[in-house]
Amino acid sequence: MEYRRLGRSGLQLSELSFGSWITFGNQIEDGTSGRLLDMAYDAGINFFDNAETYADGASEEVMGRLLAQRDWPRDTWCVSSKVFFGAGGKLPTQRGLHRKHVVEACHDALKRLRVDYLDLYFCHRPDKQTPMEETVWTMHQLIQQGKVLYWGTSEWSAAEIMDAHRIAERHNLIGPVMEQPQYNMFVRRKVEVEYQDVYRTVGLGTTIWSPLASGLLTGKYNRGASADVRLKRDELSWLADIVLNEKNLAKVERLGDLAGDLGTTLPKLALAWCLKNPDVSTVLLGASKPEQLEENLGAPAIVPLLTEDVMARIEEILDNAPAHPEY
Repeated sequence: MEYRRLGRSGLQLSELSFGSWITFGNQIEDGTSGRLLDMAYDAGINFFDNAETYADGASEEVMGRLLAQRDWPRDTWCVSSKVFFGAGGKLPTQRGLHRKHVVEACHDALKRLRVDYLDLYFCHRPDKQTPMEETVWTMHQLIQQGKVLYWGTSEWSAAEIMDAHRIAERHNLIGPVMEQPQYNMFVRRKVEVEYQDVYRTVGLGTTIWSPLASGLLTGKYNRGASADVRLKRDELSWLADIVLNEKNLAKVERLGDLAGDLGTTLPKLALAWCLKNPDVSTVLLGASKPEQLEENLGAPAIVPLLTEDVMARIEEILDNAPAHPEY
């Protein structure tokens, strides 16, 4: 396992990390969750991703219980939470990025995860109803109190991230270090184009999610996936509407053929493609079965196979390279 700096910070995260979205406290039993955590840690993964809204807090409870059962030194792993959507409550005080919810959500996450501090704390979405100053000040204060080490964003625009940095610079506060965007062969613009100036100016780190497009890039939807797969779950119908179409399925078939030519599998090819991007700090893996995680952990070994010619073949198949602005 290789390790990469989280943007311009000194923190080094494993190039592959492990997240519990959809799975922990929801799709799989605790025994399977524990086995997946063990496999990830034993492979060198040092970052475990979570959020208040995953299974309405149950995901963090499961992960916290499992982490507490292990004798892993606390200085060998990192854990995150995210704040915005809440843990099931619908009142205006139970969600958003205002000081009350951010502070209370942090305290609740610490209890659920059974830790004294969060290594990474993400603002899960931008909050148009809360002044940016309030959110930046609150995150800074949580860091000053020792409850959070690094804070960042998820699915924010480049303009919003830079606004947070301008406020932080004006008041000598700690700004966001990392962003968690969706990034895969079918979703590219933010990571490859929109954030380019942010990487250059403030050294943004990225902890990308859905590198396999919620399973589309495993090829299972081409084979007639069962009813329990991610994109057929009710809570992901919005995502299925975006990515699950005949055009993308045809591309997946051709990518699968290319993977076969390289002597590898489509999931490992898709993950290696993400790892090839130097602006990616870590690629978040999600798995419901040990065999899935075992396969995906082999992705770094495929990166050297992605020569210029292979990358050009991938681009020809995808035919979706985002346009860069002309200056």
